[in-house]
Amino acid sequence: MGELYLVRHGQANPGAKTEEDYDRLSDLGHAQAALLGTWMRDHEAPFDLTLAGTLRRHRETAEGMGYTPDTFDERLNEMEYFALVRDMEAFHNVAPPASPEDFATHMPQTLAAWEQATINGSEPFATFETRIHSALSEAAKPGKRVLCVTSGGVISMVMRGALGLSTDQMAHVLLPIYNSSLHKFRIRPDGTFLMAFNAVPHLDPPHLADHRTHL
Repeated sequence: MGELYLVRHGQANPGAKTEEDYDRLSDLGHAQAALLGTWMRDHEAPFDLTLAGTLRRHRETAEGMGYTPDTFDERLNEMEYFALVRDMEAFHNVAPPASPEDFATHMPQTLAAWEQATINGSEPFATFETRIHSALSEAAKPGKRVLCVTSGGVISMVMRGALGLSTDQMAHVLLPIYNSSLHKFRIRPDGTFLMAFNAVPHLDPPHLADHRTHL
């Protein structure tokens, strides 16, 4: 059997108002990536293949971990959330989230509207789903260990496929995903099976509690 390890990027720019401004690690994000890389080298065997999305925050996270991706694949890039936010305001009169509490309400509404095609963002929901599954089905094979540095929306979509989640359930899986968290799946000929979700063993020590972030 094979193994697929998905890593969410380190903290980016939580105060950003555009995709471009968001797409860079904060100082804390760089620290999270370095701590995860150290933990991985101490506790995990080498990988047969390392992948990353093409976004700056993916590259910076992989570099901070000390891994050089074999392939940068744009199919592993995040949904353009700010484009979806604009569509929700334009077509559903739903204001952009102004706080983490608003975000927790806004995300399920947004994913539901996106799946139902009442908003489109920068791509249809079905395209987002298909590109992720195609990229990982090509890479993750029985007998291979694959590491992929990506984003929370991608991870939640893989969870949706592995566990048969509804879009509402997918949204609620997405919301608590930590920056620099680790998610493990077992790859078998009969399917993809979850082994670990949202693990942050590199941030377990109490003195690193302030390094555990969601945004």
